[in-house]
Amino acid sequence: MNTDISNIDMEELQKAKRLLENPGLAARITNYIGMPIEKGFEMLPKNWNEKVVKITHTAIQKSSEAALFTVKDQPGKETSNGWHKLAVAASGGVGGFFGFAGLAVEIPVSTTIMLRSIADIARSQGESIRNVETKLECMQVLALGGKSGSDDSTESGYYLTRALLTKSLTEAAEFIAKKGFVEEGAPVLVRFFANISSRFGIQVSEKAAAQAVPIIGAISGAALNTIFIDHFQDMATGHFIVRKLERIHGKEVIEELYRQIPD
Repeated sequence: MNTDISNIDMEELQKAKRLLENPGLAARITNYIGMPIEKGFEMLPKNWNEKVVKITHTAIQKSSEAALFTVKDQPGKETSNGWHKLAVAASGGVGGFFGFAGLAVEIPVSTTIMLRSIADIARSQGESIRNVETKLECMQVLALGGKSGSDDSTESGYYLTRALLTKSLTEAAEFIAKKGFVEEGAPVLVRFFANISSRFGIQVSEKAAAQAVPIIGAISGAALNTIFIDHFQDMATGHFIVRKLERIHGKEVIEELYRQIPD
């Protein structure tokens, strides 16, 4: 296999791997609040897990329509990451005041803003937002979590997550291309949304745990949301850099080079 690419493209790939593999959201939040995030999990209500699953599933379905179908198709346009961070910080400031109870209102809002930001980043890397696959790839970014301390670098990470989601993404893209979103209850779409929301729910749970810590939630909702969107902007930037390089050099070449880059 010929894996020769320019120094510029290799530098971009190295940047993408740094963003995609390090660090996870939990590590960023732990560093910010100055204590293990597990402390917050102990303070959440007994049925918090079920609520987070419902919140994230609904948020992704509704946010995808509001965010991805209203972005203008201008491939290569510069991103507006700063504005999106300000908007998410504002929603976090309000939601954080109400702690866990505020998630049901705040998560749909912040998810919509984040998806618009992710679409903005995709567009800046040459993606066409009119493309159904691009829209689904934007949603897939919500399933990219970065590395956690328990990850085995040979068995997990960015490309493994993509592989696990490939089938449901492909099926959803084919279905939408033929019938659109008119049949939201179609098994193909349900499966895709469930795969994304289950992984995104882990990130939301980590944020909820931090907000459950006394004082932290009320005072730092805006700061936590800034960390939240910053994490997914990094995931989006890395993901769409990789996709751009795959379009140029081929997926197999880029995946092989990606795996060769030291963690």
